[in-house]
Parts: sequence; structure tokens; C-alpha cells
Amino acid sequence: MKRIALLTWLLVCLSSQAYAQSPAGGPYPSRMVRMVTAFVPGSSTGDVVARAVAKRLSDSWGQPVVVDPRPGAGMVIATDLVAKAPPDGYTLLMVSASFSVNPSLHSKLPFDSIKDLTPITLTSFIPYLLVVHPSVPVRTFQELVVFAKAKPGALNYGAAGTQNQLALELLKLRTGINMVHVAYRGASLVITDLVGGQIHLALGTSLAVLPHVNSGRLRGLAVTSARRVSAVPDLPTIAESGVPGFDVSAWNGVFVPAGVPASILAKLNADITSAVKAPELRARLTAEGGDVVGNSSEEFARFIRDDIAIWAKVVKAAGLRTE
Repeated sequence: MKRIALLTWLLVCLSSQAYAQSPAGGPYPSRMVRMVTAFVPGSSTGDVVARAVAKRLSDSWGQPVVVDPRPGAGMVIATDLVAKAPPDGYTLLMVSASFSVNPSLHSKLPFDSIKDLTPITLTSFIPYLLVVHPSVPVRTFQELVVFAKAKPGALNYGAAGTQNQLALELLKLRTGINMVHVAYRGASLVITDLVGGQIHLALGTSLAVLPHVNSGRLRGLAVTSARRVSAVPDLPTIAESGVPGFDVSAWNGVFVPAGVPASILAKLNADITSAVKAPELRARLTAEGGDVVGNSSEEFARFIRDDIAIWAKVVKAAGLRTE
């Protein structure tokens, strides 16, 4: 009987290691989980991905996962909030590619992008479409470059977030054109003003801009990714339009504060990657010409380090560092 009791005790101990435990003990999650984002609700693919993932996690865990939008300051507000949150797995952060730009764009951040946050998984890639208002007298990307060179500073572009701005700054550097940046708080506001003619051009996802392109209210010139987008197969890439090697896409990924227990990190990675690869979200992103990812924490960490290095060079070349 003693041997049986000892064996039972050992089995219980071993099996308990298979379940994620909250720092206070007990299964994880045992209460509401907050997913902080830097997106204006309804303004971007990042918001769509965050809400789709939150719903899948809520259904799977039997605990509410609430999306908490904290837009502003180029994603610094949302990132700082999560970097300083308790490392218990109950505060998640969904970011976009601006995360990789901020370390080089800002001379001083209230957090360390590498040390204060732990990557969970890269969720998705979405290419941009370069679109102009019909009042701009160009119909191709090559014509845009010729027009902009003939009239330096005459064109302005709208951008919400640093990654959009940096993508167009990279385009300026690679082509030698001069355009004026107009900052916006949300991507939807950029498209609204572009359709209204308050600005001349912008980058947007196909989901955001294709209805306007199809109606004639905007004109599509090119896509920013290395390959063409299935939703607009006749639209050439910038790379094949005279800027070899140009390849910029929006991306989204999930982080938690540094110090979250390994068992919870493993559960988060497994469950979020499963949520990302759900058929409905995959179909939604495919319609935009994007791809779902759902990679390991280690792979995402390497991607972040490489991406930070790439954009540091662009920020330096464009002279955009802020104090």
C-alpha cells in the first residue's frame, strides 16, 4: 500500500508539470487576460488580428481575453505599459512593425525593447499598396518618381505609425524623390483624408484601400512586398518597377513582460500560434495578400533583432532620430 501511495504521489507530481502554473499557483489562466494593443479600434490589420486571437483564446481557455487599445506615441505608450506590468502572463502586447523602429527612432525609451519584453510569436505579414489620389497626374510608379523629381516637395504623404513613415522614407532614399510627411493617429484617418484629397499618397493594406481603388476614388500604383499580391495580381511590385530589392511588409506579433514563467510562455506560444492558424483568420489575411506565421519564441526573437538592425540604418540615413 505504501508503494502504491508513493507511486500515485509521484505520478501526480509529474503530471502537474505538464500544466502551466500561475506564479501564485493553480492553472493558467484562472482569470481575465488583457491584450494591450497600440491600434485605434478598426483602424488596421493589427486590430483585426488581435481581436481574432483574443476571441479564440477566450473560447479555448474559458476565461475572457480583453483587447485594450492604447494608441499613441508611435506604440511607446502601449509597449511601456506592458513592459512594466507584472510578469504573470495576464498582460499581453500585440504590436506592429513600429516596434522594431522605435529603438533607433527615439534617443531614450522608457523601456528596453529587448530586455524588458519576451517575444511569444510573430502572427502575420501584410504587404502594403502604394495608392494616390486621382488628382495626382500619374498612373504608374515610374510616372510618380518622374513627377516627384520634377516638383520636389509638391507631394505629401500620410502615415500613421513609424513603420509606414519609414517605409516611405526608405522609398525616398532609394529613388531620390522629395515628399512631405503628414502624421496621423490612425491608419483609417489616413485613408479618409486621402480619399478626400487632403493628402496625395499613402500606403495601405488591400483591405483598407482596394474598395476605394475599385470605385475610382484612389489609384493603385504598386505593392511594397517582394512578390505581387493575389488580390491585385496586375499591380506590379516596387522592386520590379525600378527599385530592386525593395521589400517592406507590415507585421504583427505578441509579447509579454520579461520574467514570465517558462511554462506559461510555452502555453502562450502553443495557444496563440493555434489561434493565428485558424481557418477564418487565415482566409481574412490571404484576402489581403498576407500570410499567417505562428513561429517559435526563439525564431521571433531573432526576427526582432534583425528587423531592429535593418530599420536603424534607414533611420540614420533619413536623419529621423527624435530626442
